[in-house]
Amino acid sequence: MPVAKRIQEAMERSSWIRRMFEEGARLKKIRGEDRVFDFSLGNPCLDPPERYRDALRQCLENPARAAHGYMPNAGYPDTREAVARDLRSRRGCAITGDHIVMTCGAAGGLNVVLKTLLNPGDEVIVLVPFFPEYLFYVENHGGRVRLVDTLEDFRLDLRAIEEALSPLTRAILLNSPNNPTGRMYSQESLARLGALLDEASRKGGRPVYLISDEPYGDILFDGRVLPDLFRCYSHTILVNSYSKSLSIPGERLGYIAVHPDMKDAEMVLAGLTFSNRVLGFVNAPALQQRALAAVADLKGPASEYQRRRDLLCSGLERIGYRFHWPDGAFYLFAPAPDSDEMPFVEALLQEGVLVVPGRGFGKPGHFRVAFCVDEAVIANALPAFEKVFALYRRGT
Repeated sequence: MPVAKRIQEAMERSSWIRRMFEEGARLKKIRGEDRVFDFSLGNPCLDPPERYRDALRQCLENPARAAHGYMPNAGYPDTREAVARDLRSRRGCAITGDHIVMTCGAAGGLNVVLKTLLNPGDEVIVLVPFFPEYLFYVENHGGRVRLVDTLEDFRLDLRAIEEALSPLTRAILLNSPNNPTGRMYSQESLARLGALLDEASRKGGRPVYLISDEPYGDILFDGRVLPDLFRCYSHTILVNSYSKSLSIPGERLGYIAVHPDMKDAEMVLAGLTFSNRVLGFVNAPALQQRALAAVADLKGPASEYQRRRDLLCSGLERIGYRFHWPDGAFYLFAPAPDSDEMPFVEALLQEGVLVVPGRGFGKPGHFRVAFCVDEAVIANALPAFEKVFALYRRGT
């Protein structure tokens, strides 16, 4: 076998998202771009903000001294302070640049956090449905995933979380607004979760960390405001990315923010900085960091995606689909017309529509639609959704 057994096994159970995206690319070559409606990948359809592009131009036209040299592994001090300043304005906390580590996107950030915190055999609670790469990130660093279901409407099931907590629990990994459901967890439920984790930490004699993956925190609908986890629990670590808020997923720019009141915060931050280096990330991209220092206060394009959500959800409801409207992000996670979603997903594929089966997120019987596409793609795909739904209504 040319690759390690564990990698071979991981590849075989790898992402349905990428499988469907690759199938979409194949179909576009056969049918043409305008006859394939690809809702598989959470790849922003919008251009980055003009302020961000201006900042990049300024960095290129007026380069700093040693602009391409080595830097501190945690990132440029002025960039870290700009991120902290934005967090202070949003959350009212006493965070400084010393509590920030710049990373290669949120994926890199999560791996850095897990590398720093996990001992072999430690458990990480992951809520179902989940972003599939979470499982690999935990396994990368010797941890074990403990899956816990959410409620029927994808809110936190606090009783199930409490039952899953054990002396082996090292962390719980949250994603709100959530991929794939679009659900935003309420401030009240997060405060109750914080109380549960406080008690579990006291009983276990070591902290249970709350890791909050927040790349969609700027994409909230209907006037919602992202709850502040720092107010809920002192052993909170935020992981964020600018991939969605600035529409730059290919640039791999993110950060880790450690609660300023965390016990042993200084040691945790030293561990994060060390892990950033030894995992081979070394530091977040230099040019992107320098540009970010000038635009860290930019907000994401929530209104653009809300318009797409409304077009998609109202259209599907008119057809007869039933689901919970997403609170944020740019995903709809809906029950399929049948308990086995695969024939439904295949029927849509035959009509040129690509969605991701719910089993790829640990929740069979559902399908995910990534509506970060042009509005015309949504409008033109609705007849196919209607045709396939009609087949099921007739009992086909």
